[in-house]
Amino acid sequence: MNYKRILELMVKHLDEGIIVVDSNLKILYFNEPSTNITGFDSKKAIDKSIFQVFPNIDENNSIFLNVINTGKPIIEYVQEYKNCKGKNVTIVTSIIPIMGGNKVTGAIEIFKDITKVMELSNKVLVLQKALYNNYNEENKFLANGTQYSLGDIVGDSPPMKQLKEKICKVSFSNSPVFVFGETGTGKELVVQSIHNLSSRRDKLFIAQNCGALPENLLESILFGTVQGSFTGAKDKQGLFELADGGTLFLDELNAMSLGLQAKLLRVIEDGVVRRVGSTKTKIVDVRIITASNINPEKLVEEGKLREDLYYRLNVIYFHIPPLRERKEDIPILVDHFIKYYNKKMKMFVKGVDGEVMNYFHKNYWPGNVRELQNTIESAMNFVEGKYITMEDLQEHSLCFKNRSKKRFEKYIEKEEVGLKEAVEEYEKQIIKAALKESEQNCTKAARALKVPKQTLHGKIKRYGL
Repeated sequence: MNYKRILELMVKHLDEGIIVVDSNLKILYFNEPSTNITGFDSKKAIDKSIFQVFPNIDENNSIFLNVINTGKPIIEYVQEYKNCKGKNVTIVTSIIPIMGGNKVTGAIEIFKDITKVMELSNKVLVLQKALYNNYNEENKFLANGTQYSLGDIVGDSPPMKQLKEKICKVSFSNSPVFVFGETGTGKELVVQSIHNLSSRRDKLFIAQNCGALPENLLESILFGTVQGSFTGAKDKQGLFELADGGTLFLDELNAMSLGLQAKLLRVIEDGVVRRVGSTKTKIVDVRIITASNINPEKLVEEGKLREDLYYRLNVIYFHIPPLRERKEDIPILVDHFIKYYNKKMKMFVKGVDGEVMNYFHKNYWPGNVRELQNTIESAMNFVEGKYITMEDLQEHSLCFKNRSKKRFEKYIEKEEVGLKEAVEEYEKQIIKAALKESEQNCTKAARALKVPKQTLHGKIKRYGL
């Protein structure tokens, strides 16, 4: 077997730049990705000094020179410099000495361009800072970062009464909680209610959507950073440290990579956190609450959720019932939302007429309570009398629902199916209709369905649409 040929093929197809120098820092090897990053022609780089390829690097502070002089490798060092074409570039680099007996005969540098990642990271850091500065805005958040308490959970149906009783029972526990509920059922209301009834209510409640960020940025935000771990990074607390003594809510946990799930498991089991780029650990006292809009057992079966992490998080389990399973709460919810928007919009609407209420009871509500709330808000913008009528509901919403309803009814008539299959088929038809209405624009479709774009992408992939 020609191992030299195999090595050449591996190096040829790597995205990383590779540079080999001798002990005098003269370049012996310079691959194509190095050209893309440095802007220097690979053919012209051979036999040049490393400082000719990197003209803006200070020779006195050169990490290449440091490795040659000390014989010690430098691993995953983040460096920002201006390449030979004047472009600002950020790289993460490792330089390893080449030894000939006890003497350093050269060095190998393996580096990767992370400029775009760092730009995104800096934007996230700015947004994160703005988020925590806004926690104390009047009429928006309480001092502990929450917006809701048990009284904000509306409903007197048996399932909702049981849910409220369970919240009261488990609030003073420090055990992890797993919340499962479809999109729009009110998972955050439940989670914040648990925090505000607990002994941790005077400490911060911090929520993070795991599906909203790339893995490397999510890791930095969760665990914190040390200065130099990447360009622009400073000694900064992560969410675990910020939530010390309080509650950390991780939504859409299934969007987290399995590798990051393993790190999360270690923090939960050991109670210690280590910032990205640091060797030091810190003990934290945080109650973890996680949530998903997909059944956790299904996530484990599909390999999207680590089984050991699931059992560690699922000490206390909540299932929030969808609106279709508690339709007796619809009149209470309708009254609640009308009062809310009366106050917000300075209106005096008394309620909905009988036809609208009948329609609400017959509707399937795939978007659950959030969809009902948005429907009421929409109608409040059109209503002219004291009661909301069918004419006040936007026509495109009604047509959309009616088309989906007819397709669903035909499907049920055609073949005998279980509840799960029927629900999935109904959801599938609704998504297809929304995509058609939006001309396959996922952003518009997600807005029409009142769901996050990430959630819609997941469902599109799941149903093969």
